[in-house]
Amino acid sequence: MREVLSDDTSVLVVGGGFGGLSTAAYLARAGADVRLLERHDRVGGHAGVLERDGFRFDTGPSWYLMPDVFERFFGHFDRTPEEYYDLERLDPQYRVFWKDGDRATVEPKRRNVHELFESYEPGAGEALDRYLAAAERNYELAMERVVYPGRDRLRDYVDTDLLPMLTRARLFGSMDDYVSRYVEHPKLRQLLEYTLVFLGGSPTNTPALYSIMSHVDLNQNVFYPEGGIAGVVDALARVAREQGATIETGVEVQAVRGHRGAFTLETDAGVEHADVVVSNANPAYTERELLPPDARERSPQAWDDRTYAPSAFMLYLGVEGDVDPLAHHSLVLPTDWSAHFERIFDRPAWPEDPAYYLSVASKTDDGVAPDGHHAVVVLVPIAPGLDDGPDMRDRYREFVLGALAERTGVDLRGRIVVEESACVSEFADRYGDPQGTALGLAHTLFQTGPFRPDRRAGPDGLYYTGAYTTPGIGMPMCLVSGERTARAVVEDAPGTRSTDATAWSDETTVQ
Repeated sequence: MREVLSDDTSVLVVGGGFGGLSTAAYLARAGADVRLLERHDRVGGHAGVLERDGFRFDTGPSWYLMPDVFERFFGHFDRTPEEYYDLERLDPQYRVFWKDGDRATVEPKRRNVHELFESYEPGAGEALDRYLAAAERNYELAMERVVYPGRDRLRDYVDTDLLPMLTRARLFGSMDDYVSRYVEHPKLRQLLEYTLVFLGGSPTNTPALYSIMSHVDLNQNVFYPEGGIAGVVDALARVAREQGATIETGVEVQAVRGHRGAFTLETDAGVEHADVVVSNANPAYTERELLPPDARERSPQAWDDRTYAPSAFMLYLGVEGDVDPLAHHSLVLPTDWSAHFERIFDRPAWPEDPAYYLSVASKTDDGVAPDGHHAVVVLVPIAPGLDDGPDMRDRYREFVLGALAERTGVDLRGRIVVEESACVSEFADRYGDPQGTALGLAHTLFQTGPFRPDRRAGPDGLYYTGAYTTPGIGMPMCLVSGERTARAVVEDAPGTRSTDATAWSDETTVQ
């Protein structure tokens, strides 16, 4: 056990998403006086919850992946996830509906996946085995030698520890090219590439390094946490409070001025002071809205030149009656999805033949919907920045519900008893996301690793955490981002009593 920060070091965390909660927990454990301010009435950031008339919807992420990262996070505080929520391995993991009428069900523990691949392409089952073996090894290397140690700068990659990565140069080509080395059938390639949606990229602009997501999907499997993702958020907040952090909701930070040891923050509840500020608000919003012009690293226009992950057209539907054959997670895919990706990244427009996702958490959790009903979430990835006025949203709603009935046989029309929606405007207004992206910066080659925004950008003593920093998008990665941001705060702090790297290793408890 060790103290690593002076007891009187005050840290104010702006925003209570996964990155902010993680950072608050680690810094409170490290001895800092931590306060987290969240402008909404609940923490969680994009991982919000909508409750209405007996229905409960996760409004943001809904896939619980990479359980090892969650176990590692809780382990740093001598806890386990099971102390806060139960996990259920989903069976089936998900179901895929192609628009030509074909269907596929993916079962856990790779129970049927070898045979499924063989049914589409002779030899594809063995090819999948090789692909997943490589994905597992690449995952272990990426996590152990890049993600967990933290390599935010290019010079961090000049390290003999990374020599095994040099033999994997093809991982920096496109995902689609890499996958095509293993399987040719377009539907099989989609099954290995659909996880890119979680990273906000396409098969042609995301590096093949992210083939590791197939290991996450098919080797580690998909789980559902008790209470949904909102239950995980509650657990993270409890951990942070147990370490001594204070969390206040309904307080909006409106301006950040000053520098290390002398920050002043204007909020709608008054003025706050802190030695260090950590922003879980995205860097574009922080620079444009919170910092004075002379403290900004970039011009406001510079953020417009970035490649952003998709926004989303989302429907939250309380539905009466059965929704079979939809599973807890379902994907509806065109047999050729290149046109949809073009409408996101190359020629932004509302997609005419979209790929989309459906979550029916009530298939697993009967507490999220009244008896005889289901809680259905529909998510269509769309280009950020699109005009999403009421007329367009109404037309697209009718289009999507009609397509859903045609492609899956599940007609929700006429039995929807609760309905809410979200789109580009909500992501821009509620979270300050540039162009209304729903995820953040896409994981293109030059927005990955050291090319993502610096967590130390801005005035001395201001740090960033969350999906816009390394390691990137996703709940597990934001947990790691919080750890790495806390590590940076400790390493930079004057008067730190211990700044050696072992204080942050998996084997050493930080306090």
